[in-house]
Amino acid sequence: MTETREERVSVLFVCMGNICRSPTAEGVFRHHVAEAGLEESFEIDSAGTHAYHVGEAPDRRAQEAAARRGFSLADIRARRVGREDFERFHYIIAMDQDNLVMLHEQADAAHREKIRLFLEFGSGPETEVPDPYYGGATGFERVLDLVEDASRGLLESLRQR
Repeated sequence: MTETREERVSVLFVCMGNICRSPTAEGVFRHHVAEAGLEESFEIDSAGTHAYHVGEAPDRRAQEAAARRGFSLADIRARRVGREDFERFHYIIAMDQDNLVMLHEQADAAHREKIRLFLEFGSGPETEVPDPYYGGATGFERVLDLVEDASRGLLESLRQR
């Protein structure tokens, strides 16, 4: 991938509040892109379908679980998906079916093909990244397992295009 800055592939990860799953996906995917030496080829961000946590850092448990695996979420702040995101991003990646439906409802018909479920890029049978917010620490570890796998699959898919 030797795109110029204007031709960078832009990816937006989306969950409900943008403090657990989507910032985890953003941080993990950034890490994999950096390891591949492709930082200049990508624009990576995350957002939520709801404005519950706008401006907040990712959930402490998500940050701690990510840090244990060598991923940093420290510079990420929650924001809500805006209409401009449908124009700006090439790929809008939803963590679950509920958020996929909400994104389809918000998007103009011309942008709906950009919206995909994240685990379409994973190697397992799961279709959704579960929300760990109301659970214990094991939920955040499970999210990381799924996100790491799907991030590798997404990167490989994008490298082949």
